[in-house]
Amino acid sequence: MTDKKKLKAKPETEDFAHKYTEEGQGKIGSKLIDNYFNSVQDLVSDSGITERKKVEAIELGCGEGFSTIRLREMLPKNVNLQASEYVDALVPKAKKNNPGVKFTQESVYETKHNDNQFDLIFLLEVLEHLDYPAEALAEIARILKPDGYLILGVPREPIWCTLNMLRGKYITHFGNTPGHFNHWSTYTLQKYLKKNFGKIIAKKTPLPWTIVLAQLPINK
Repeated sequence: MTDKKKLKAKPETEDFAHKYTEEGQGKIGSKLIDNYFNSVQDLVSDSGITERKKVEAIELGCGEGFSTIRLREMLPKNVNLQASEYVDALVPKAKKNNPGVKFTQESVYETKHNDNQFDLIFLLEVLEHLDYPAEALAEIARILKPDGYLILGVPREPIWCTLNMLRGKYITHFGNTPGHFNHWSTYTLQKYLKKNFGKIIAKKTPLPWTIVLAQLPINK
């Protein structure tokens, strides 16, 4: 069990407001975000999971729920999407932005869900914020069905930091976004997931992210 008192990550102090909106990111940033979610949609299609009669899905670490809005827009009606967030103050905002969606306040290290509950799990720009990403992946493996899929996205390094520097952000941190404790290239992310989760089915690299479609080993 993860000791929350010893965590460096403090998501309750981070600013996630309008992270996926044009208001927060401007026109160029908004275009990049559109490309990001188009890639997520492509990976959903690649999985073939939406052809199942009923799909139970969850987004972990949804923040204010702006990413949940985008997921709802792309997923067909046979997908029952719910979401969860660790920061208490963000859950009411996420609910307001997504009427009718079930939200749970929980830690990604210790969710409140049953073993083998979900067909599809989204973890979008969360893993880089975690002190213990391998523990989070183990929890995801617990609640994911053996034939389910994980769609996971993280900033692609060193491109992410470089772009931050070019736009004059986080100069004193050499472009590293505060709260990012882990840094992966496309190659190192795939290597990490193969060791700590399972097999990579497909990947997308919309600038400046890496997004992968992964599945558990057959012998889960």
